[in-house]
Amino acid sequence: MAKYILIESRDPFESNEVPHQYELAASLAREGNTVTLFLVQNGVMPARRSSRSDALARLAKGGVEVLADELSLRERGIGGDRLVAGVAVATIDVVIDQLADGRKAIWH
Repeated sequence: MAKYILIESRDPFESNEVPHQYELAASLAREGNTVTLFLVQNGVMPARRSSRSDALARLAKGGVEVLADELSLRERGIGGDRLVAGVAVATIDVVIDQLADGRKAIWH
């Protein structure tokens, strides 16, 4: 199976395309692919526990590795202790490493 990294920089409150990106990640994982969803910039907003974070928790339970960029979280005042279960804090180095490893990338 293939390996993917999907990079989401938008907040679902500001873009109706974000749920489509989440569904793509879920679909790829259901098909047996290795999938990482890396949240960056405003894409980290739903990673804090809220009504919009349920989708990320479902992705994590469905086998998608969900990572939130540490710098983006810090810039928005979101501590790691406020993240929904299943979302881990990571640095942009993860993206570089996964791209170097040959992952297919989709960036929104």
